[in-house]
Parts: sequence; C-alpha cells; structure tokens
Amino acid sequence: MRCIYCNCTENKVIDSRSADDDRSIRRRRECLGCGKRFTTYEMIEMSPILVVKADGNRQAFDVGKIKRGIIKACEKRPVPIEKIDALADEISKRIYNSMEQEISSKEIGEMVMEGLKELDEVAYVRYASVYRSFKDINSFMSELQRMMEKKESDGKHEQS
Repeated sequence: MRCIYCNCTENKVIDSRSADDDRSIRRRRECLGCGKRFTTYEMIEMSPILVVKADGNRQAFDVGKIKRGIIKACEKRPVPIEKIDALADEISKRIYNSMEQEISSKEIGEMVMEGLKELDEVAYVRYASVYRSFKDINSFMSELQRMMEKKESDGKHEQS
C-alpha cells in the first residue's frame, strides 16, 4: 500500500475493524516514511455476472430484481420478508458460486420457481403464470394439475 502523502510503500497497520456490515475491513495505517496516517478499505472483489435475456440482450445481474419479483408473487400471502430475503440470497449465492460469467434469465426464473414452490404454492403459481406466459386457461390448469399430482404422489411416498 503506497502512502497518499509521500508515495512510500512502507507502512504499518495501527488498527483494523469490520466495516459495512462485515463486508469490508477498515484499516488505519501509519506511513513509516513521513509518519502520517491514512485509512484503507479491503473488500471482496465481485466479478460481474451478465444475465442473457430471451432476446439475446445482456444486462448486469441484480439480486434486487429477483427480490422484487418474489415480493410481487408473495403479495398478500403469509410469507415473512426474512424468507423472501433468504430465497433471494440463496439464488444469488448459487449464481455467484457457479463461477460462470453469464447466466440466462430462464435459468434464474427456474431457480425462483423452484424456491417459490417450497415457500408458498400460491406465490409459485402467480410467478409461473407470468414467467411461463400461460396462453390460456388450459395451460394454466395443466400446470395446476401437475402440481396436484406431484403433491399426491409425495403424500403417498410419505405414508409408505
């Protein structure tokens, strides 16, 4: 770390403490050349991830968009904000842990639907109706039928 006053590269750390809700470390340093003090911050570098939309356009990944979509699907449902935050964080972690620099919006949508299915079935159906663009009542009903059949088969497996 180079001193901002004299450009000397020799310095010592006087104090270190957590900053920005434990997302960075604040270090107070003293230059061994001129004796002046300065502050530096250390944080994890996040490599940008691009979301590839259906039309081929790309935009920066924004976990806020995922959270807003989940909130919209859970509107007027008994789903606590903590669970919504946890689902958005889980999806974000999965995306960053994939180590890929691009992800399709379709993959993200599938992750959201998978999470909503566990969180709240009504919110899942709401999200799926927008995400899958049900063309008519028949496509909507066939999705509900698949859910009902899965629920029945899961119930039979638990009874065995």
